Amino acid sequence: MQHYWFGDREEGVCTPAPARLEDALARLATLRTPIREYTLPDWQWAVECGYVQTRDEYLHRLQELCLLLAEQKVAVQYQAKDVELLQMVRTLDQMDEVINLLTERAVDWYTVKHPKFSRKFKSMNARKLLGSLAPRTKGPLGMVMEEIERLSVTRTALMREVSSRSDLVLPNCSALVGGLVAARLLSTAGGLEPLARLPGSSVQVLGAKTALFSHIRSGTPSPKHGIIFQHRRVHNAPPQVRGRVSRVLAAKLAIAARLDLYRGEPDQAFIDKAQQAIDAAGRVA
Repeated sequence: MQHYWFGDREEGVCTPAPARLEDALARLATLRTPIREYTLPDWQWAVECGYVQTRDEYLHRLQELCLLLAEQKVAVQYQAKDVELLQMVRTLDQMDEVINLLTERAVDWYTVKHPKFSRKFKSMNARKLLGSLAPRTKGPLGMVMEEIERLSVTRTALMREVSSRSDLVLPNCSALVGGLVAARLLSTAGGLEPLARLPGSSVQVLGAKTALFSHIRSGTPSPKHGIIFQHRRVHNAPPQVRGRVSRVLAAKLAIAARLDLYRGEPDQAFIDKAQQAIDAAGRVA
């Protein structure tokens, strides 16, 4: 029996049904139906065309096609250039949380073992503090401190890799705020495409969720900046112009994200003009 599928039932036009699921899926992808004219197909059409013999066979075939389509779409999403960077920067942020938590716990543990230990050392940099305590510490606590040190080394290497990868995935955003800040903006937005869709006002407060919700609920002052505060041009700006610098920088970042999405290469002319605009915003009148 000659099998036919995906034909126009009313006009009697049928296309031979592909034998393999992959071929059937490719054929399905070429079909275009205006949504206003779309009618739900009847499973009996497939029987009349000779593609299947029973409704159960039709549902089984349809399930196989849907699963294959889902697998292909997931594979395409994972091939996007920003997917790995997204996981890298999220891992980096979680490593920071783990290292900070373990460091605090290790210092508290050391204080219990050595009551004479002065709490003033808690104001020291965590890495220097552990470096001074680890040589004097043995046993399980010493092993924990050594593990924290290894995690810190891994975290530093990962941070450099994130910054380097961000220069490739987000060349224009990285040129404006550095690879690490650009990667964190990407992570908070959920990807390059969601980031490119945001207006400058949203980019400005990206990462300031708690302050923004507090402003909406209780009328507290609205946040002037979120993640972009990590960039030196914002946190080093005089307080009276910091909000203006944030607005200009966020507006340029919104454009840079679109350039990164659709062009994927640095636009030096745009970068130079954006840098000039940000510098001008930071000047105190």
